[in-house]
Amino acid sequence: MVARLLLIEDDLTIRTPLIRALRERGHAVAAASTAMSGLRDALDDRPDLVVLDLGLPDLDGRELLRMLRTVSSVPVIVATARDDETEIVRMLDAGADDYLVKPFTAAQLDARARAVLRRSAGEPGVAVLVVGGLRVDPRSRQVSLDGVPVELTPREFDLLHHLAARPGQVVTKRELLTEVWRIPYGGADKTVDVHLSWLRRKLGESAQEPRYLHTVRGVGVRLDVPGTGR
Repeated sequence: MVARLLLIEDDLTIRTPLIRALRERGHAVAAASTAMSGLRDALDDRPDLVVLDLGLPDLDGRELLRMLRTVSSVPVIVATARDDETEIVRMLDAGADDYLVKPFTAAQLDARARAVLRRSAGEPGVAVLVVGGLRVDPRSRQVSLDGVPVELTPREFDLLHHLAARPGQVVTKRELLTEVWRIPYGGADKTVDVHLSWLRRKLGESAQEPRYLHTVRGVGVRLDVPGTGR
């Protein structure tokens, strides 16, 4: 199936060759040169994936991502020259699905796009995960607890899914940063702590009174069936 990409990039010297190269790789590509035109195109045309530059002429890409996330769950790859770790974490926490630092090749963007689309769609044949009363469906990206739907952000879902796929196993923060946030280096452990706190709250528990999410001090976190230790 042809993926429909929306490239929001104001630099013509970057936009034109990227469009051509991505089309040669089998994608259907539309483009916008401003934040507001990109937002309109994303809502009207419903692309499969958005590639977002941050340095846009009318509105910073961070604000555009915030606006987009209030009305759409379309996967977003941030593609920008900003390589500061704090900025990378901020954008991923704000709802970006991946972060690519310029300069990059069309082949790199193509590979990232295909990976993000696979994750957002769910791999064929992936089973629903059930841990106690917790049900995590990777295909629909829906979660329920004791039959009651739980509303999660995309990042919270990815975090819970990663843990639910490994019940009873201690997962390190380093692994979570690498596999969930796609950050292949350290320095952002607080991001995991904050998201675990939010996730616990939505599951009706706390770090002091855990049911499913158990912190293993100095190591990581473990998801267990309540009362069973597994």
